[in-house]
Amino acid sequence: MAIRNRFSELLPEITAWRRDIHENPELLFETHRTSQFVADRLAEFGCDEIVTGIGRTGVVALIKGRSDSQGKVVGLRADMDALPIEEATGLPYASKTPGVMHACGHDGHTAMLLGAAKYLAETRNFDGTVAVIFQPAEEGGGGGLEMCKDGMMERFGIDEVYGMHNWPGRPIGTFAIRPGPFFAATDTFEIVIEGKGGHAAKPNETVDSIVMAAQCVTALQTIAARNADPVEQIVVSVTSFESSSKAFNVIPQSVTLRGTVRTLIPEMRALGRDRIHEICTHTAAVFGGMAHITYTEGYPATVNHEAETKFAAEAATKVAGDCDFAPLVMGGEDFSFMLQAKPGAYIRIGQGLPHGPGPHPLHNSRYDFNDEILPLGAALHASLVEQALPFQPQAAA
Repeated sequence: MAIRNRFSELLPEITAWRRDIHENPELLFETHRTSQFVADRLAEFGCDEIVTGIGRTGVVALIKGRSDSQGKVVGLRADMDALPIEEATGLPYASKTPGVMHACGHDGHTAMLLGAAKYLAETRNFDGTVAVIFQPAEEGGGGGLEMCKDGMMERFGIDEVYGMHNWPGRPIGTFAIRPGPFFAATDTFEIVIEGKGGHAAKPNETVDSIVMAAQCVTALQTIAARNADPVEQIVVSVTSFESSSKAFNVIPQSVTLRGTVRTLIPEMRALGRDRIHEICTHTAAVFGGMAHITYTEGYPATVNHEAETKFAAEAATKVAGDCDFAPLVMGGEDFSFMLQAKPGAYIRIGQGLPHGPGPHPLHNSRYDFNDEILPLGAALHASLVEQALPFQPQAAA
């Protein structure tokens, strides 16, 4: 396949970009060096328009095809930010920034899209325009939302948008996708249980916040076990239990619980939110205490559009020979905001099985993106454009 052959030729260059970005990780919206690196490469490629500062530190470039008979624009998105993790890979190109590393492969995502941009600017074998989108702050900052709020879709006239994520545990060189909900909504909660503190030897004179909080932790598990429809998905996890006292002889005045709720459809999201309030408020009241609940909605569920998912699967099959049906993921992804704004799809690319290259999971201090998949990911980006915007010689006449 000619497109894959070209990306194989580009592999040393794409790998060098990826490793440069890996060495210089940046968090959230502080992707200043990475954004400049991306903008400089896009200028070298001869992109028709390059705009920086979209969604604070995002970069968008337009590449025009040989013709534009329909005025259609296809968006391709990659995330750029790293994670607050101390790298333990020991690689020659390991992070130079203490406490920060690319442990989710965003360095690879950025490099793959840069490779696709170079190819598309060279060949321009399509009828329309491609917008290559380099997004900051996927890891908790909502950079996708910020770019949309900045008017990105309207400003560049984007009609549909596609994203990709590497996936450890999938064989190298394979793709997987599914229509409808794919990644979960990611909400958080903080519950402060207020009692009446006192001496541990006189519990009868207290309202024990530890007992109330423990009852709440147990009762919250009934949301998934007894309140939710068994065929739907909801995860309620209490991840922190912290009392206001660290003394062995004090019953604390208060306990703070923190955790997360993961859901795939709005009905389950509302159920989780409402039941947390009801369970904790009433449980505390039974014991004579109070519960103060802060529930924060995070990223919405990532929902792939039916037609665009089918199209992306067909494009992946042409590149790799096949595309699998992906299982649901209860992790979150802020590409969801772009899919709320425009039709599109999100696809996974295999990073490698545990016994082969890329054995470490995402967000692990020993994780490293597998450079072997760079040409394949770049080829899929380019193939999506060439198939969504097929060039007809007569269109250029």
